Amino acid sequence: MADDQRKTKKTVTIYGQQYKVVGDESEEHVEEVARLVDEKMNELHKLNPYMDTTKLAVLTAVNMGHEYVSLKNLSYEQKEEEE
Repeated sequence: MADDQRKTKKTVTIYGQQYKVVGDESEEHVEEVARLVDEKMNELHKLNPYMDTTKLAVLTAVNMGHEYVSLKNLSYEQKEEEE
C-alpha cells in the first residue's frame, strides 16, 4: 500500500476558509487542531477587528506557539522534579 493511501485526508474550515489537510493523525485529531486554530483566530479577531487576515494568522501562530512552548517547558520541569 502506498504511503499516501494511509494518510488522513480531511477538509476543515478555519476562519471561514476551507483547507484540505493531509497527515498521519486521525480525522478527530485534525478536526480538533482545526477547531482550536479557528477559535483562536476568532478570539483574536474580536480583540483586533481591523487586523487583516494574514496578520491575524501570524498573531494566531505566535500565540499558539507561545502556548506550546509554555506547556513543553512545564512538562520538562515536571519530569525534572520526578527524577
